[in-house]
Amino acid sequence: MVAGESLRPSRADAPRYIPIAEHGLIGDMRTAALVGTNGTIDWYCCTRFDAPSVFASILDADRGGSFELAPDVPTRTKQFYFPDTNILITRFFADNGVGEVQDFMPIVDDSREADRHRLIRRVLCVRGTLPFIAKVAPRFDYGRRAHTVSSQGCHTVFESPGLTLSLTSGVPVEIDGPDAWSSFKLHEGDAAVFALDRIGGGLEPRACPAMEAEELFGATVRYWRSWLSHSRYRGRWREMVHRSALTLKLLIYAPTGAIVAAPTTSLPEQIGGERNWDYRYAWVRDAAFCIYALLRLGFTDEAKAFVHFLSGNVRSDACAAGPLQIMYGIDGRSELPEEELSHLEGHLGSAPVRIGNNAVKQLQLDIYGALIDSLYLYDKWGEPLSSEHWDTIGNLVNWVCENWDQPDEGIWETRGKTQNFLYSQLMCWVAIERAMRIATHRGLPADMLRWGRARDTIYRRIMDRGWSAERKAFVQHEGDTVLDAAVLMMPLAKFISPTDPKWLSTLDVLGEDLVSDSLVYRYDPRSSPDGLRGEEGTFSICSFWYVEALSRAGRVDEARLAFEKMLTYGNHLGLYAEEIGRTGEQIGNFPQAFTHLALISAAFNLDRALG
Repeated sequence: MVAGESLRPSRADAPRYIPIAEHGLIGDMRTAALVGTNGTIDWYCCTRFDAPSVFASILDADRGGSFELAPDVPTRTKQFYFPDTNILITRFFADNGVGEVQDFMPIVDDSREADRHRLIRRVLCVRGTLPFIAKVAPRFDYGRRAHTVSSQGCHTVFESPGLTLSLTSGVPVEIDGPDAWSSFKLHEGDAAVFALDRIGGGLEPRACPAMEAEELFGATVRYWRSWLSHSRYRGRWREMVHRSALTLKLLIYAPTGAIVAAPTTSLPEQIGGERNWDYRYAWVRDAAFCIYALLRLGFTDEAKAFVHFLSGNVRSDACAAGPLQIMYGIDGRSELPEEELSHLEGHLGSAPVRIGNNAVKQLQLDIYGALIDSLYLYDKWGEPLSSEHWDTIGNLVNWVCENWDQPDEGIWETRGKTQNFLYSQLMCWVAIERAMRIATHRGLPADMLRWGRARDTIYRRIMDRGWSAERKAFVQHEGDTVLDAAVLMMPLAKFISPTDPKWLSTLDVLGEDLVSDSLVYRYDPRSSPDGLRGEEGTFSICSFWYVEALSRAGRVDEARLAFEKMLTYGNHLGLYAEEIGRTGEQIGNFPQAFTHLALISAAFNLDRALG
């Protein structure tokens, strides 16, 4: 058996859950779906990333709902993306034939047609003869709302309060209770098409004949290849970097320019644990780093859209929590109430399943540095910032000058007590320093004396109180000796020289205490309680930060080996969840934007170091 290959057992013996990593992602930049290597769509929200799920069997195999499509015989499977696109192909190898399912969501210019969120599944028999079975079992509103099913001509219509879906198929479909299914046989060269559309609100059911599906396939290929052709990356890891770029593009909500941290909720950071969160929102930090990665590749339109999104969400009346929230809904809304769905068992029994996110109310000072750094790069590599943008930056920096020394919840969103986190202070320094660079470069008005005093005070505070003589390392927060992988950003943010003796000592200590086979833990929850029970895996963004820190420190061979090892932890498609478990399994929400942007940055810097 080769990488990316699995054995699909007979249906009676199929596991209730397949691993998180055994999935690929498709989408239309409004919503997304996860397709398993078994041919099942087990996560899909319609009509947008943060809408209630239609298929969620990844969170509850019995109550979540799914769209199964696969041969009705034991098979081996392989899955790959049609080259340079986000069209996913799952291939099935059986004793009597070879088949494949092509999954994609068309990208259309017509905003009305885009509202269909059309999900197309083309199934083909490419060799021999194969029996297939399809089962469409939607469970609306996370399985909380009942629905009816009816046949309306060539359409099977699933109707629930607030959302109606229409299934068209090139093969006969039968209704069975709340579900629809089809059993059919294909011979070599035969194909069948299933299309699932949102209807209602002026959208009438539409058939999707084979010819139209073929045309939409071609148009979708052209869209993704045209977009990717603008990439400036020509380095050693082109395939992995471009897959990460295509993934980041899928996580952008096109109507507003917001970028979701991940398209899923409640995929566990520990199997059976409670560290399960909803990531279908726009974190300022994550999105700002994404803009950095996309700008490096040459994608300025995405940066412009995100800057416009944030411009409409900065509060002019800065309250105690600051002029920025740490995250927003993809439509810009500020309220994201957290709720537990007790009727869902969670992935492999990992409860609770949560929707919404109470961390929206936290104070996380680092977001100002992430945002202003991305605006600095946008001004440098994209287009000059407007006078209105500069006024906004000035207001943000003035607030940071007054509030940088507050204790906060930090980058890792601890649900324990607030602390004076080094990383938060570091990124406040970044916010002021980058704003001063913009002002100097562009000759813009700024209170440089005040900003400079605050910048220098933060620097001295970090060097004095963030350094532990006992650990011979920079530590997580003042007054303790706990290590934190977030300090890996110190040389990356240009706060400290990557060859400074204090930094090299820190790098060595981090390598001894938090690194395992290139994988990096954020921190040790036993030494630094975060208000939650249980353990977690290594954090993949930190692992790529470690690669970049090694590279900048001149330890290029170590950096390259660590990077190549990290690539082996990606799934068969090159996708990464938030974390890696003890035996190399992917855990946490999937795929995670943070991880893919860090991969892009590490590849760029490692390429530069290698020459």
